[in-house]
Amino acid sequence: RFVSHSGFPYDNYKRVIGTTQPMVMPINILERNLNKKMSLLLKDGRVLEGVLIGFDEYMNMVLDNTQETKDDIVKKMGKVILRGNNVVTIVPA
Repeated sequence: RFVSHSGFPYDNYKRVIGTTQPMVMPINILERNLNKKMSLLLKDGRVLEGVLIGFDEYMNMVLDNTQETKDDIVKKMGKVILRGNNVVTIVPA
């Protein structure tokens, strides 16, 4: 019987979520994409694109060669430290 990281039994997960595929944890996406380009949608609607060079257990991230896009205006930002709770969506490039 599969048990998720939180100890939630997989049988119950299938009944509650209605699928047989376990959810991909965001921290696993970060681990697999370290030193790769990422695109992040933030709560305020900005999109940051850059190379993920570090993160912690709270999903705070460090991006390098970062560009910010908002309302079709692109701004180069270089190295950015981003608080994890501002991120809505993570898309590996």
